[in-house]
Amino acid sequence: MSLQSVPTAGIQGDVSAYARQGFGTPLPLKAPFGLLIIDFVNGFADSTVFGGGNIPDAIAQTTQLLAHARAKGWPVAHSRIVFSDDDADSNIFCLKVPGMLGLKEDSPASAIVPELSPAAGEYVVRKSTPSAFYGTMLAPWLAQRGLQTLLVAGCVTSGCVRASVVDAMQAGFRPLVVADCVGDRALGPHEANLFDMAQKYAAVMPMAQAIVEIDALG
Repeated sequence: MSLQSVPTAGIQGDVSAYARQGFGTPLPLKAPFGLLIIDFVNGFADSTVFGGGNIPDAIAQTTQLLAHARAKGWPVAHSRIVFSDDDADSNIFCLKVPGMLGLKEDSPASAIVPELSPAAGEYVVRKSTPSAFYGTMLAPWLAQRGLQTLLVAGCVTSGCVRASVVDAMQAGFRPLVVADCVGDRALGPHEANLFDMAQKYAAVMPMAQAIVEIDALG
């Protein structure tokens, strides 16, 4: 995603320095591909719990992306935030957002939304921090499958999506943030973080463009 095409609502000041300083270089996509769907659970689909903004639209769009990934036979992983029933794994994340402790294994709010329910063989990552990689087996699971480029969908763009994208890049994967398949409870942080990830860490493009570019690689 170029500097000119990234949404700039919520971005303050002159951003021309990014281009002058060499940020935003296109990230070449490379097979094999895989898909990570971050925290599209009932609690984040519900504006009265942790949701809002454009998250419902992103979930609807991700159903198409997931169908495409399955048709192509890509490795697919999903993440959920899950805390122990006795809160023994409460952490700093919970000090900032105490309601996260309500996301237990059997809590409806922590369950993946029905339209994106994992299929057999898809990996479900349980995590208690923003990144789907931190303290989990996600990186080895992807590496075992030879993954090079990781498409990323999920929520929220400014939180768990961003944290996971940074960790994916640091683990040696090429993140591709599917811009219309990620959502946030407020559009300002959503757009600002898409811009920033496109400048520093990832390829960022809408689903239709991503599929065309991937298919062109054969």
